[in-house]
Amino acid sequence: MVPPQKSATPTSAGPAKSPGRRPAADPGAYSARHLSVLEGLEAVRKRPGMYIGSTDSRGLMHCLWEIIDNSVDEALGGFAKDIRIVLHADGSVEVCDDGRGIPVDAEPKTGLSGVEVVFTKLHAGGKFGGSSYAASGGLHGVGASVVNALSARLDVEVDRGGKTYAMSFRRGEPGTYDDPASGPTPDAPFAPFTEGSELRVVGKAKRGVTGTRVRYWADRQIFISDAGFSYDELVTRARQTSFLVPGLRLTVRDERGLPGTPGESGPYEEVFQHDGGITEFVEHLAHDPAVTDVWRLQGSGTFTETVPVLDAMGHLEPTEVERECVVDAALRWGTGYDTEVRTFVNIIATPKGGTHLAGFETALLKTFRKVVEANARRLKAGNDKLEKDDVLAGLTAVLTVRLHESQFEGQTKEVLGTSAVRGIVSRVVERELSSLLTSTKRGEKQQANQLLEKVVSEMKSRISARLHKETQRRKNALETSSLPAKLARSSDYQALLPIRGKILNVQKASVTDMLKNAECAAIIQVVGAGSGRTFDLEAARYGKVIILADADVDGAHIRTLLLTLFFRYMRPLVEAGRVYAAVPPLHRVEIIGAGRSKNETVYTYSEKELTTLLKQLERKGKRYSEPIQRYKGLGEMDADQLAETTMDRRHRTLRRITIQDAEQAERVFELLMGNDVAPRKDFIVAGAHELDRERIDA
Repeated sequence: MVPPQKSATPTSAGPAKSPGRRPAADPGAYSARHLSVLEGLEAVRKRPGMYIGSTDSRGLMHCLWEIIDNSVDEALGGFAKDIRIVLHADGSVEVCDDGRGIPVDAEPKTGLSGVEVVFTKLHAGGKFGGSSYAASGGLHGVGASVVNALSARLDVEVDRGGKTYAMSFRRGEPGTYDDPASGPTPDAPFAPFTEGSELRVVGKAKRGVTGTRVRYWADRQIFISDAGFSYDELVTRARQTSFLVPGLRLTVRDERGLPGTPGESGPYEEVFQHDGGITEFVEHLAHDPAVTDVWRLQGSGTFTETVPVLDAMGHLEPTEVERECVVDAALRWGTGYDTEVRTFVNIIATPKGGTHLAGFETALLKTFRKVVEANARRLKAGNDKLEKDDVLAGLTAVLTVRLHESQFEGQTKEVLGTSAVRGIVSRVVERELSSLLTSTKRGEKQQANQLLEKVVSEMKSRISARLHKETQRRKNALETSSLPAKLARSSDYQALLPIRGKILNVQKASVTDMLKNAECAAIIQVVGAGSGRTFDLEAARYGKVIILADADVDGAHIRTLLLTLFFRYMRPLVEAGRVYAAVPPLHRVEIIGAGRSKNETVYTYSEKELTTLLKQLERKGKRYSEPIQRYKGLGEMDADQLAETTMDRRHRTLRRITIQDAEQAERVFELLMGNDVAPRKDFIVAGAHELDRERIDA
């Protein structure tokens, strides 16, 4: 703990007194005081991209992460249990925590209060030296000060020692605002401090209550006009952090009322708290049927590094220090082939990996190769060697490392650069995973055998696909002698593949069963780009794949089965927007021509459209043949009608199949088409009242 402050209102120039201020209307006054505060932060304002990556929404969110991470570091150290993030209607954002509170006593070297040091001095904070934080997400000491420099206004309140302290800044410069009765605003008159800074006491805090509240308005002189805070990103980050810090409660509240957000009709609040840690995180991320349970690999190691340390004279001396790196990984393999690996350093996400991820992947490949070679005869592995992709297929993993003063590549902290971490992670994962794969315990042994068989199967599939690609010779993408006999095509632009009935539900079936299914195999063969991990979008024969099914419940079921096949085994085709559903007409209305005029045929695609058409004809006094033809299936159309309404590119209507959220799509497919029946039954029962009985063929 930092010792309690000795002065009720510490300043940079002794005891509290009324500080000298210049009026806000005097822009000419400029003192050495301003220069000393702004000389570092002005560099941030001139080159913001160096500190936050960009000045669009991504950079705006990065500023928010910096403030949130400071609060999370308090929770990581065991000092905070509750963090609250509020997106205010005026465009500001507020982060509150119940940690120890930023120190309010005077910092010896500068004479400034701890609050002012944290928010105005680059490379200053409690994360240097090791006395306050054993491990933290912040490292460079520029997070809070950078956010302050890039804010039109920033207010901070600290509860410590029974008092509430407050300080305000404008674009990094400390001072006071003359706020209107309606509340704080960055447009209020501002008076900067000229001689000394004042950390104001604005109230009393309850006994034992500590914490920090930071509210800031991003500077629109820095950020582009359409940059905004993303509620979805914020919720994702809060949920992620609640997994990484078990027991921490995070509340996200949106008061902006923006259209298209959950809070568009009023303030919206979500609370996240998970006690299961990264094991629960992996269970949340994984959606395919499990091959193994969630395995937890834990361990630690030490390393030495030479760092510059200030001596008594204020000079930097290279000093060798010993560091500890704690490794914690949770991993689970499923039946799918997609890989989801999330890595973190002191709970900070490293989306671009780094030395910890390199050590993790190296250890996985080395361990599996060793175990497979030892069991080559039983697994029928032959002399072929596993590759990284064979091992990673179907893996969902969360890897976290904790160490003091981790080295990141850049302030955005997307890549871990501490080289010694690679070896430590590799040794821990290799030791713990080897123990699980060679375990003699009944449950672990069975899972290990299933996993090894899956990995070897992936290796064989990869080798088979490579051999097929090497031996495959075709003059162009449309020419092959092995296409299904029932494929009819026009060499100019279009091919037709008739499907017999409902294909296999591939969400439930294994890869082997899927490939044995004649219809599934024919579709994959016709598309010509492979399947699963070997799918090559550039090799696809066709620019569009159009699903044409009846406009009834059975047709919808067939379309869903086909989409499941494309989503599971040819997903890049869907992600590229090249899969479509044709929209066949529901009705054919023959309008009787007046006199000798020919009858006119009009097709409608919904009951609403038909009703509108009939009302228009009635108003115009036109007659139509009755009964109106209602198509229940494509088979009821003659060739000319089908060609005109559904095949002709000039008249047809297509709906593009898109994936807005791959994780959500995976959950929906598993719900609708997976093995677990109970959730699907609940879904059907809940939506039964919306069913149109007229659409059921009975």
